[in-house]
Amino acid sequence: MMRALIKTQAGPGLELVERDEPEVGENDVKIRVLRTGICGTDLHIDSWDHWASETIKTPIIPGHEFFGEVVAIGSRVHEVEIGAKVSGEGHIVCGICRNCRAGRRQMCIRTLGVGVNRDGAFAEFVVIPESNVWVHHDSIDPDLGAIFDPFGNAVHTALAFSLVGEDVLISGAGPIGLMSIAVARHVGARYVVVTDVSEPRLELARKMGADIALNVSNQRIVEAQVELGMREGFDVGFEMSGNKNALPEMIDNLTHGGRVAMLGLPSEAIDIDWSKVVTHMLTLKGIYGREMFETWTAMSSMLKSSEILRNRISSVITDRLPASSWREGFEIARAATGGKVVLDWTQI
Repeated sequence: MMRALIKTQAGPGLELVERDEPEVGENDVKIRVLRTGICGTDLHIDSWDHWASETIKTPIIPGHEFFGEVVAIGSRVHEVEIGAKVSGEGHIVCGICRNCRAGRRQMCIRTLGVGVNRDGAFAEFVVIPESNVWVHHDSIDPDLGAIFDPFGNAVHTALAFSLVGEDVLISGAGPIGLMSIAVARHVGARYVVVTDVSEPRLELARKMGADIALNVSNQRIVEAQVELGMREGFDVGFEMSGNKNALPEMIDNLTHGGRVAMLGLPSEAIDIDWSKVVTHMLTLKGIYGREMFETWTAMSSMLKSSEILRNRISSVITDRLPASSWREGFEIARAATGGKVVLDWTQI
């Protein structure tokens, strides 16, 4: 038996209960969960909003950001060894659709999400296919290992376009937006400007290396351009917020030929000046999850090569709680004033 945080039935709330440990299939790896991060997806499942009610089939264990130790492997597992310290790619793909066969697994048309379409990591044990396991070859802090999934989102977004010597505008200083600041700075951006409406998160953005952290409830992005002496607008934008006003203002502040990587999921329709997109020859690119596994390789390499980057990414974790205090952790995450919240499953 194990302890697990479960959505037992349709409706708001989760329950911490005893249940059987997951079985290991021949291609699977069983992992003792040591840490988990709380994601916005988990908050949706907890609150049981429209997306959750349309997507989630109960009962299910949420959670897809985790770090743990391998305790069992299936008969056809050959690379991952018992005792390995690992994280996991949360998107399980079919392997046979056109995109999978072409090596574009992040675009699989049959993707299943850990903690969304199958049991996830808010438990003492989780089972995933060997193909989804990421082995940490070096000694890594368990808390940092638990946020490789969202860090991968930040890296995927930030590396969508070349940033060397470019001026970057980031809308949304949530945990992923914060991590994207550090990545943009690491790979050589000239100026990095971040927008949000939360002063605590804007202060975190400054600590992550942003040149200007702008509160768009009372300031406009063009003011940042003036302050920095910019003449032609931003070269690259990361839209991380999903706010309906963020993308239009970002477009208004891009140079001709500007490029936008969009990770934020809009909750309502966005009114875009498409004539400007055409005449200014702008590029809008949707970003979802991580490239498998180029993003994982890139983020591991960057962390290994830069102590500054490691420290900045680790500082995104602002709250650490025992898993038994999961309700408090969810409340902190839902308040949206800090960074990542990590739960310790050795304290359950």
